[in-house]
Amino acid sequence: MSTSDEVVSAWRRPLGAAVLAATGIALVAGLLLTGAAAAPVLADPGRLVRWGLPVVRAVHDLAAALTLGAMMLAAVAIPATSPAWARAVRVAATASVVWTLAAVAVLVGSYADVAGQPLGSAGFGSQLGIFVTDIDYGRQLLLSALFAAGVATATAAVRTTVAAGLVTLVAAVALVPLSLTGHSAGATGHEIAVSSWWLHVVGVSVWFGGLAALVLVASGLADHLPAVVARFSVLAGWGFALVVATGVANAWVRVDLPGDLLTGYGLLLVGKSVAVVALGAAGYVHRRRLLPALDGGRRRAAFWRLVAGELVVFGVAIGLATALGRTAPPVPDDPPADPTPAQLLTGEPLPPPLTASRWFTEWAPDALWVAVAVAAVVAYLLGVRTLRARGDRWPHHRTLLWALGVLALVYVTSGAPAAYGRTLFSAHMVGHMALSMVVPLLLVFGAPVTLALRAVPRRRDGSRGPREWLLGAVESRLGRFVAHPLVAAGLFAGSLVIFYYTPLFGLALATHVGHELMMVHFLVVGYLFCQALVGIDPGPSRPAFPLRLLLLFVTMAFHAFFGVALVGGETLLEATWFSSTGWGIDALADQQTGGAIAWGIGELPTLALALVVAVQWSRSDDRENRRRDRAADRDDDAELAEYNAMLARLGDRSGRDA
Repeated sequence: MSTSDEVVSAWRRPLGAAVLAATGIALVAGLLLTGAAAAPVLADPGRLVRWGLPVVRAVHDLAAALTLGAMMLAAVAIPATSPAWARAVRVAATASVVWTLAAVAVLVGSYADVAGQPLGSAGFGSQLGIFVTDIDYGRQLLLSALFAAGVATATAAVRTTVAAGLVTLVAAVALVPLSLTGHSAGATGHEIAVSSWWLHVVGVSVWFGGLAALVLVASGLADHLPAVVARFSVLAGWGFALVVATGVANAWVRVDLPGDLLTGYGLLLVGKSVAVVALGAAGYVHRRRLLPALDGGRRRAAFWRLVAGELVVFGVAIGLATALGRTAPPVPDDPPADPTPAQLLTGEPLPPPLTASRWFTEWAPDALWVAVAVAAVVAYLLGVRTLRARGDRWPHHRTLLWALGVLALVYVTSGAPAAYGRTLFSAHMVGHMALSMVVPLLLVFGAPVTLALRAVPRRRDGSRGPREWLLGAVESRLGRFVAHPLVAAGLFAGSLVIFYYTPLFGLALATHVGHELMMVHFLVVGYLFCQALVGIDPGPSRPAFPLRLLLLFVTMAFHAFFGVALVGGETLLEATWFSSTGWGIDALADQQTGGAIAWGIGELPTLALALVVAVQWSRSDDRENRRRDRAADRDDDAELAEYNAMLARLGDRSGRDA
């Protein structure tokens, strides 16, 4: 262990205390500035709840971030053979237990705060039971605590890098229930607030949690330190981008006029923004000046001093963020006093009547899918740049098709299909068909897996990077199973019936999480189907071209049957929902229009797929003919001579038999 690493080991406890102190001071200052911890005029839950709830919430957020960050390092940055790998898992396990206990404390304290009842007051326990079973807010907090407990249980069982990666994903998902409590379910802007809040917390966890975990495991990294720090630097850059972008989105929802920045909420927001900018500047110094010196063992002390300063500033930012969560924003966060039918259903006002021009001008941005789209384009272009920098070629048309596919994805998830899809079945069907048939077809021709395998370097130190995770997913039993042409076709066709004729459709309409899962499902299923038929990327063996065409036409015939059934159907799907949106139209007629759209839109992608299969078939035959011609030139057409000789032998035998 180097001298600088020994210094880090000695710093751990004082640094942890400094981070907690910075968080607490910023939290108390923020609460005093805004008066968020002052006693209410009615139903005071007591000083313990008013001051204790923000404290346990800050501990909750710190522990959740450390859990996700430490497990992420074990999954993608630290070699499994390094002592630091097991230490990172232990850090995550300890932090997850704290996360679980804090989640329970947040649940109890939140009930006391909402009900205005001091802890331990008469009837507190029974009323708490009603809170977690009958009230949405209570159910979400209970679900959050259960998810945290599940993460803690799973973390204790982690023994491999693959398990660490899976638990990292579970920990990120476990943050979803809390995102649902951060903005009133009936207030305008609920969905963009939910998505952006979740992305914001994931970004903070990757950035702050990973940095804190790096300090805690540093003494076990030894010679792996430069490589692990370089890998974390890339992750921190993505985390910083998420934090900044989603912070702007959240501020857009909660702050209206420039003068709002002079309110208590606005001042806390400004303070947090300054801290984030300072942290971004520190990250820049890391990447440009200090990281290159780590390979030679130089400037390690300066590196760790800057890390310590970053963590303290992070503590300030988290304290201010917790105080923000307790402070009423300048823009009212309450449901409208006289909601329209659409607002009662979706939380958003009814968009203006749908016209031809509004298919291109009406937008309902979804922060999650915008973030996915930006990441997809940036990662793809970085891969192309890597190939060209070393002199390799990458077809321009693949880049163009990928970009068009991502743009189509943004339009479907944030454009008119999204704006009208929750209240008009016909608009919903436009989005569904485009998401499952048009977008995947464009993305498949971009060949993202092939690009990644060529551009991303192979890890040779026992850690799993993007290349290893991608290959593992493609070659896993589950990956090969769902990508098999017959399975992909079955999922593509069968999910139509399963989704629309079960309560899943209603769940996707009524809940934001259900809506997002619906879009993920149809995008993935469509991608698997297109990849199985015409894909360029590696995957399971594809059937012969005649069988591909047969599979395509059988699947799309089922698809067309679904559309015809909707056109001729007399039963309204989710009748309670679509008859209560406030449009004042014949909902059944609109559903029949949606069926015609499903039938009609399906024809063009089917034709495109059939043409591509035919072209690939023709090119395959041409390649086989050229291969045979080259072989004939090399061996003087030995294959043809052998064939003629066989025919001659058969002729002689027939003559003798006669």
